[in-house]
Amino acid sequence: MSAAKIKKGDKVVILAGKDKGRTGAVLQVLPKDDKVLVEGINVHARHRKPDQANPQGGIERKPAPLHISNVAVADKDGKPTRVRFEDRDGKKVRVAVKSGEVL
Repeated sequence: MSAAKIKKGDKVVILAGKDKGRTGAVLQVLPKDDKVLVEGINVHARHRKPDQANPQGGIERKPAPLHISNVAVADKDGKPTRVRFEDRDGKKVRVAVKSGEVL
């Protein structure tokens, strides 16, 4: 699957891993690595010592990248679907394979 089929802001369903079945919005797409960052999914914690920028210190939680093959765009009913491109009214648009609706 190419990175162009999944874009920032898309609602996606996780297909594999510890968060399988969960949904979230894409925060960032990393096309060179074929990875995506999904809000609230694959969250890792890092223990930080206090420093000048963060005098409190503590545990910093942030999402780690997932491989793009482990996510699928969510259809209008929240189920995973594949994406294809169609030419509609002279414009190239992304279309959900299952429902045929424009994304």
